[in-house]
Amino acid sequence: MHAGHPPFCLAALEERLGYRFANIDLLARALTHRSWAAEHTGGQDNERLEYLGDAVLDLVVGALLFHRHPQASEGELTAWRAALVNTDQLARIAESLRLGEVLRLGRGEAAAGGNRKSSLLGSAYEAVVGAVFLDGGFAAAQRVVKGHFAPWLEQAPGLVAHDESKNRLQEVLQAQFGDTPRYVLIAESGPDHDKRFTMEVRFREQPLGRGSGPSKKAAEKFAAAQALERLDRGELRLRPDWREEIGDDRPSETL
Repeated sequence: MHAGHPPFCLAALEERLGYRFANIDLLARALTHRSWAAEHTGGQDNERLEYLGDAVLDLVVGALLFHRHPQASEGELTAWRAALVNTDQLARIAESLRLGEVLRLGRGEAAAGGNRKSSLLGSAYEAVVGAVFLDGGFAAAQRVVKGHFAPWLEQAPGLVAHDESKNRLQEVLQAQFGDTPRYVLIAESGPDHDKRFTMEVRFREQPLGRGSGPSKKAAEKFAAAQALERLDRGELRLRPDWREEIGDDRPSETL
C-alpha cells in the first residue's frame, strides 16, 4: 500500500504530527519525491499536495498572525507571514518532525543527500499539510499547523528584522567604505536531522559578528544582525586602512 514505508515509520510520524490519518496513503504520497515516482511504475509524487499545502499554510499562518497582532498593518502582516512561510522555516519544522528519515527519494537524489536539502524538506512539509487538509479538512490542518507555528508567532517581527540585516549591513559598509562584508563558516555541529551552523561576518578580515542557525543562510542573518547592533552601540571601530595596519594577523578583539 505504501511501499518503501514500514508501517511503524508512518505511525511514528503521525505521533510527531499530532494527527492520525484515515487514509494513510495520502501521507505516503506526501513523502514521495518525483525522483522516486519516476523510478516506480504508477508512482505518484507529492507536488500537487505541495501546491495545496502551500495555500493552506498561507491562510492558516496569515490568520494566526492576524489574531496575534491586532495592531499590525497589512504590510507588516504580509512581511511577517513571508518570514514564517519560507523554505528555511519550513525545512526547520520538517527537521523537527524528522521528515528526512521517511522521504521516498530516487537513487540519485538519495545518493546526493536529498533528505537533508532544505528545499526538499520544506516542500515535503507543505505536502504533508496538504495531505492533512484532504484527509481531515481545514480544521484538522489548522490545528496541526498552529501546533507547529505557535512558538514562532511572537518572533515573526524579529525574524523580519534579521532578514533585512544582511542588506542593511552591506549598505552601511558600502556607503562608508565602498566595500562589502563576507561570511565565513566557523562551526558545524549536530546530527544530520538537526544541524547547527555558526557563521562569522567579516569586513576586511575584521570580525564584526557571529550567528548560529539551522542553515548557513539563517546563521548569516543573525551574524549580520549582531554586527549592526555592535555598530549601533559603538563597540566596533572600522577604518578604511584597517586591513593595511594589521597585515595578515587576526585582530585581538573578541566577540
